[in-house]
Parts: sequence; C-alpha cells; structure tokens
Amino acid sequence: MSVTERYLNAWEGYWGAFSGVPGEAIWDSDPEPAAEAHPALLALPAELPLPVVDLGCGNGTRTRWLAGHFPRAIGVDLSRAAVEHARRADREGLAAYERLDLVDTAAVRALHERLGDSHVYLRAVIHQSDPEDRPAVAAAVAELVGARGRAFVVELEPAAKDVIAEAAGAPDGTAAGASGDVSGGTAVGTAVGTAEKFRRVFEYDLRPAAASGGEVAGLLRGAGLAIRAEGATELAMTGFHPDGRRILLPAHWFVAERAGAPAGGGG
Repeated sequence: MSVTERYLNAWEGYWGAFSGVPGEAIWDSDPEPAAEAHPALLALPAELPLPVVDLGCGNGTRTRWLAGHFPRAIGVDLSRAAVEHARRADREGLAAYERLDLVDTAAVRALHERLGDSHVYLRAVIHQSDPEDRPAVAAAVAELVGARGRAFVVELEPAAKDVIAEAAGAPDGTAAGASGDVSGGTAVGTAVGTAEKFRRVFEYDLRPAAASGGEVAGLLRGAGLAIRAEGATELAMTGFHPDGRRILLPAHWFVAERAGAPAGGGG
C-alpha cells in the first residue's frame, strides 16, 4: 500500500521548489521557544532513553532540535526532495534522514526492526493526510513505538482553518509579515511574505486542518494506542498578522503508548 499519486506529487512539488532558506515554509518555526516544546515531549528521553523518529520531518528543523534532547534522532519523510534538504541543512550531522512512506506497512515494519522500539514525534501530519491514509499513519506510529516507546502527537484543530484563511488573504509587505522567523526577539529569515507562504501551500494542493475534531484521538486508539496525556496548544508559524502578531494555529497534543503498557514507560 502507498499514498496516492496526488499526495506524493504535492509534497515532491512543494519541497522541490523550496529554496532551503530557514523560515521559508510557513510551519518552519524555531522549535525551542515554541509552545510545542512541551514538557510532556521533553520528559520522554528521561523516562526511557530511546531513539526518536520524527515522522514527516520535512527539511529537518525539528529533527535537528530533537537530536539535542534524545540519544538519537532519525527524520523520515515521504518526499525525497525534503530528505535531501534535511541532509544538506544538517551540516554537523546531528541526525539521520531517510525516505519513508508511512502508509507502506512493510517499510515501517522494517524501520522498527532496525531501530527497535522508539519514541515518535508527529507534528501536523495526520490533519493534512488523505482521509483514507490516516489509519495507516496512526498504525505506523504504533508500530514504531512498539512495546516501550511513546509518541508525542500534535495536530491542528479545525479552527485553524479560519486563521489560515484570514492570513492567506491578508496583504503582504509589513516588516514582520515579510520575515521568516523570530529568534531571541529578532525577525530573521526569508523575504517571502506571510500570505505568499500560505498561497504556496494551496498552490501545491496541500490541505491543512482537514481532520475533524476528535478524529486524531480515535485514530490513535484504533491503532492500539492508549492516550496517557493530552491538552490544547498552539503551533507557531513563521508568518505574522498585519499587526505584527505571530500566527499561532490552534492545535491539540497527545502522549500515547501501546495499550496495556505499564504507566511511566519501561518494561
């Protein structure tokens, strides 16, 4: 089984046109000050020092960040172009990167056999996957965590659509709106404006915030995972509202592990 040709071509097209400039992708914000640098995620390596697999790693920004918190980090992505961007950006060799179709059950199983049980980081992948592929994505998470690992999953809420629609329709040109990211309070990055960043998402037929509320929890449970903790959060984007506020998209996070695993991990 594999993803649809439309979905594959959408992501290859997007990453194939990507320049490699940090912050060019609307979701490519600095992980450290962002709300998703959540204590529940950062607690995982202390509970059990397993590798972490970043599913849908894109250009590897978060994979490299995860490598500083986990014993080993592996970024995987459907797009070959994305994997090449991630490798080029990781000049220090902090993590490993490879192509993986999460819907390819045999390939996911082979990765688990090579790595053993791992922690999983899944940021905003299910919500834009084709509906027929979402159960397989959740099953990939369950396969990779195995009996001992845990997954930190964060997905956009449907309300994010309204924020995206407003930002995509706003005029570009403000100093903040034309910057890539903020680090230490200073705007840095690409000159591509906020609205243009969102337009590129739709130009390549990517479909953000397409999952319905409560669907993600059901998918995780359907894959044999138990949700140990969850809560509301926001995902920081690299774009800004016309008044200079950073765009924050409503989201929900989950920590999940194999159902029946002892509380607190291990075993």
